[in-house]
Amino acid sequence: MALLDTWTHGEHTDAAGTSHPTYRKGDGPGVVLVHEIPGISPDVIEYAEDLVAAGYTVVMPHLFGTSEAPVGARSVGRALAQICVSREMSMLAAGRTTPVAGWLRSLARELHEEVGGPGVGALGMCFTGGFALAMMVDDSVAAPVLAQPSTPFPLGRRRASDLQLSPADLDVVRERAAAGCSVLGLRYQGDRMIGTRFETLTRELGDAFLRVDLPGSKHSTLTLHRHQDAVDAVLAFFDDRLRR
Repeated sequence: MALLDTWTHGEHTDAAGTSHPTYRKGDGPGVVLVHEIPGISPDVIEYAEDLVAAGYTVVMPHLFGTSEAPVGARSVGRALAQICVSREMSMLAAGRTTPVAGWLRSLARELHEEVGGPGVGALGMCFTGGFALAMMVDDSVAAPVLAQPSTPFPLGRRRASDLQLSPADLDVVRERAAAGCSVLGLRYQGDRMIGTRFETLTRELGDAFLRVDLPGSKHSTLTLHRHQDAVDAVLAFFDDRLRR
């Protein structure tokens, strides 16, 4: 049996007419889980299954890559090639919100309308880590999680500290944080892909930025280099923010 056979395959189309496939499973509060490079890999699916088992309705959008393909040079190269020609995503642009954020916000709103509650969780990883912060601009997102946010790729000091948000969106994120919407960030302390954006998040959001700094120089906090402290922190955060 394929790893996604027990998931419901669908599609979400936003008001602008943009569509992407989705996979859904579970019951309870909603979580939009945005996969990392190279795509919805076996490691991502395994983590998603853990969230389902913990009592969440998980929706995984398929944005790039080949679903179920394991992490490797071929799958990573294929995903990067798709991203490079995509108008919805950027690896290097600073001071600008990734265009796909609008579609992701629409997906979060739809999920929230269906499952109810105080809001939904949004979790991005690596290349998509900052996407969860951009989704926070919409009030439907009550629990944004940034797992090793790595874009824009930290080439130079400006990109290394950038949050991949437009000035207007950053203002909204600040306002929501000041009003009580916390942001959870996960990283390995020695991970250079993160640049200095955790310091930026601390400066911009203050105590609303909850950071988990793991020992070592690995990268994928929830999947390939899974650390139990990170897994536990996400579940505690979701339980606190989504089960009120």
